[in-house]
Amino acid sequence: MECKVLLLTFFIIISFNLSKAQMVPAMFVFGDSLVDVGNNNYLKLSIAKADLPYYGIDLPNQKANGRFTNGMNAADFLAEKLGLPTSPPYLSLVDKSNENNNVSFLNGVSFASGGARILGGKNNPLSQSIHLTQQLDYFSIVYKDLYKQLESSGAKNHLSKSVFTFVIGSNDIFRYFESSDLQNKTTSLQYVDSMVLSIKAKLKRLYGFGARKFVIVGIGSIGCCPARRREIKNEECDEEINFWSDKYNKGLISMLQELKSDLKGINYSYFDTYKALFDFVQRPAAYGFVEVKAACCGLGTLNAKIFCLPIAKYCSNRSDYVFFDKVHPTEAAHRIIVDRIFDGSLQYAFPMNVKQLVAI
Repeated sequence: MECKVLLLTFFIIISFNLSKAQMVPAMFVFGDSLVDVGNNNYLKLSIAKADLPYYGIDLPNQKANGRFTNGMNAADFLAEKLGLPTSPPYLSLVDKSNENNNVSFLNGVSFASGGARILGGKNNPLSQSIHLTQQLDYFSIVYKDLYKQLESSGAKNHLSKSVFTFVIGSNDIFRYFESSDLQNKTTSLQYVDSMVLSIKAKLKRLYGFGARKFVIVGIGSIGCCPARRREIKNEECDEEINFWSDKYNKGLISMLQELKSDLKGINYSYFDTYKALFDFVQRPAAYGFVEVKAACCGLGTLNAKIFCLPIAKYCSNRSDYVFFDKVHPTEAAHRIIVDRIFDGSLQYAFPMNVKQLVAI
């Protein structure tokens, strides 16, 4: 019950802070912990949750609410830019103990889940996540609700103007390089190609439901996160993981260009997170950052031995850090990234930024 109250309070605060006119009717979010706004809190067996201090320490109530950072994340900031309240976690709306009988998906909903992957596979119960296939299955339920509420033409129009945001893929790359079994079964190239093919099928499925505007966020230079640096000599970036993250992104770009040619009316904005994050690492002072290697919150080398748990140490100057914990960016980094996603130059967002996308 306390979790629900905290989430509701946060969404109300976000709603009152909206400063822009609503630009689209809704935003539907698919992804992993970078944009999870609380779905994992409803996975009872999972320990992959951001529900303990010091997550959320810079929110108005200083309470953890399922976001894997010190404050707001990219999903919050992008919703704010679009003039929308943050898309609420799907599982909070369908929770059987939810006392709200007037659940509405009209402004969008988030299916994002910490630990989620493009290539699902079986969950370890203790790291339970909603993988991408299941996220789309949940959307099919939302679609039926919108169809009933708005009828066929209304739902079609509503979804064609809405934004469908994807932030996912990092966990797939981490999983491959942490699994000797996977590496024995498939080559790195085959693996990233299968990631691209899988997400292509899912985008086509959403197109079939009426989605036309997609925001696709590439994988960042995740080999530079503290968790990987602590494994590398001289605490340098993990070049192998960076190489295959970039390789996936290039395949993703090529696939999106094909979809644009094949599917009538589809439009997208792709954001080069790899380049943006690497620029933070290379030129931190240009963005107001001081520390790019170590996490703000954690223990051990680079504060990257454990996640940000109550036993961890955390920094007081959080806006100076690129990473809050051993893999997740700080609120400050999220904010800068979304500024670029929304109205940045085509150096990072192409063939158009989100502001241009929603104007179509």
